[in-house]
Amino acid sequence: MLQRFRLTLQESWEALQSAIRAIASHKMRSVLTTLGIVIGITSVTSMATVINGIERNFEESLAELGTDVLYIEKWPWVMGPGSKWWEYMNRPPIEASLAETIDQRARLIAAVAPVAMTNRPVSYRSSTVAPVRIQASTSDYPQVHSVDISLGRYFSDLDDRTARRVAVIGATIDERLFPNETSLGKHIRIAGHRFQVIGVLARRGSGAEGEGSVDQQIMIPISTYEMLFGLRGQSLSIHARAAEGIPIQAAKDELTGILRVARKVDAFDDNNFEINEHESLRAEMAPIKTAIYGIGLFLTALALLVGGIGVMNIMFVSVKERTREIGLRKAVGAKRRSILGQFLIEAIIVCLIGGILGVVFAGGLAALINLVFTAYLPMETILLAFIICVMIGVTFGLAPAWTAAKSDPIESLRYE
Repeated sequence: MLQRFRLTLQESWEALQSAIRAIASHKMRSVLTTLGIVIGITSVTSMATVINGIERNFEESLAELGTDVLYIEKWPWVMGPGSKWWEYMNRPPIEASLAETIDQRARLIAAVAPVAMTNRPVSYRSSTVAPVRIQASTSDYPQVHSVDISLGRYFSDLDDRTARRVAVIGATIDERLFPNETSLGKHIRIAGHRFQVIGVLARRGSGAEGEGSVDQQIMIPISTYEMLFGLRGQSLSIHARAAEGIPIQAAKDELTGILRVARKVDAFDDNNFEINEHESLRAEMAPIKTAIYGIGLFLTALALLVGGIGVMNIMFVSVKERTREIGLRKAVGAKRRSILGQFLIEAIIVCLIGGILGVVFAGGLAALINLVFTAYLPMETILLAFIICVMIGVTFGLAPAWTAAKSDPIESLRYE
């Protein structure tokens, strides 16, 4: 048994050396052969990189929303086919007083905070940033969502009750308005109103920055927001976090009952509010992700098919050119499996070289994509690329290798 294993190992080593010599003796042909594999592997790896980036960014966004947080709003996040948008539009607005009602009556809710938003220009001396998302809430907001402060503090209950003009600014706002000085304690103007900076949010830095980014927003007390910008007629969003260990559905059911009573909804009428959660976004994204995967797999499979056919074609040429060599080897006692292994290994090596180059190119593309979008190239994707290379080498190299292995030694020696 051990002797047979050693013999197999020796034959494999000789086949590997022979394959490397054959590839090295036809450098240009080998390069052209690997070109199709390079394109295919670059395509499949780049596709996986972009999709992983989209999925990772999406999951980070869901994590920001909070898996245990419910959002009471006028409009649903996802409107399916047949939705009557005019019915949503005619719903009465969500008012801040509902947050107090929920806080008093709910037993399965740990914390609740009303949230109002607007976009306004923000300036400091001669520097202006516009538009900036201004988010207003109560001092309970950090109990609902994680708020990371890198400098200073979040506003207190006293700040909210007295409608103080204080602001917690995002990291990008801090950099753009205060590039060469500390922002803490300075006074900025939000739509012309004077605010003191009491805190700076830690940089989140996920995804492309925009007016919706946490890094490019300002948080102020909701009482101050009401005094300066008004809440009458505006529909707010009320964020409620379920208590620890409470199923999100149970918290949602309790909220539904409290809100129907508070908003005087008749027992036979539909809800005139919406309780949104992150799972609705995940369900909405599922078919989109499936479509992206399907299109991507089709295109990359097509590229790999072309590359594999190229490898098969060149391997047939190689077998034809080395017919006398094959006959000579068989004449001195080489077995079919040795000939088969030699050409299979040669095909696999050609594909692996293409795979290495493809992964390198895909890594470069991922770095470029990361400049404008999130791209993620995990080690699992690289390993998958090399497995695909081996499979292509075996699949498309088998026919030429078998042709070489079953050739007649006498006819091969006569071949001119």
